[in-house]
Amino acid sequence: MPDLSIIILNYNTKTLLEKCLRSVLKAKPAEFSWEIIVVDNASSDGSPIMVAKQFPQVILMTSQRNLGFSGGNNLGLRRAKGKFVLFLNSDTEVTKDAFSQILCFVEGDKQIGAATPKTMLVSGGMDPDCHRGFPTPWASFCYFSGLEKLFPTSRLFGQYHQHYLDLNQPHQIDAGFGTFMIVRRNVLEQVGGWDESYFFYGEDLDLFYRIKNAGWKVMFYPKVLLYHHKGASSGLRGESKSVARPSRQVRLKAARESVKAMKIFYRKFYRDKYPGWLTWLILSGISVKGALRLVYHYSK
Repeated sequence: MPDLSIIILNYNTKTLLEKCLRSVLKAKPAEFSWEIIVVDNASSDGSPIMVAKQFPQVILMTSQRNLGFSGGNNLGLRRAKGKFVLFLNSDTEVTKDAFSQILCFVEGDKQIGAATPKTMLVSGGMDPDCHRGFPTPWASFCYFSGLEKLFPTSRLFGQYHQHYLDLNQPHQIDAGFGTFMIVRRNVLEQVGGWDESYFFYGEDLDLFYRIKNAGWKVMFYPKVLLYHHKGASSGLRGESKSVARPSRQVRLKAARESVKAMKIFYRKFYRDKYPGWLTWLILSGISVKGALRLVYHYSK
């Protein structure tokens, strides 16, 4: 059994995937055994051919249809044998000691179920989504209304990204993100894998929520271990448009699925915690937000 299984899910990001794999191979941890699994989600850009030719040491799995983020990662998870499983986005580049550092960190505390490190955007600055609270109604309102942006270090208004915590010290958080997420295998066996109700977006919050609910620590590791182009597969973000530009059809599907994900998460975890009128208000707000997002991406 290897110490670490790295699962990289790819959808039409051949150029970025190649960069990602080169950085991963340079970061091979001397003190740990590993395996690298690339799951291709029915790409049309020649990604599987590139992986097979240039990276024969990588385990390549291909799907005949796009299974979404959850389905694709579950496909890789069924093949993985590692004591720890690390889910890594194809639009990232890791530092040369990324895996050694994160493995030593999680091995140092047997109560850590999952962890995410500080992640920098290639376009500049920290990726805020590597450090999150759960999207409660209040946290979501502050985020979408812009209050969090106005007061990013406020405990009252900044509950989604929680930047009032010390980002230079390791500490517990509600959720990191699926871009770089290391999880103990026995934790995944306990809580289950990725919920395939989600096609794209929200599935990492769901998995972190279940890990926390099972009594495990979710940790933020404060050292920079990777750089993220962000949004290369979905096209919903501007950070990666210079290296990847999905079609309008792909962007619209991603926008629809992001809205669907918000509704799935709220109904699954929060509907029974809050009064009916608030649930109606939240779901209505999500629908309005989704409609505006679709109009925006349709016009692009």
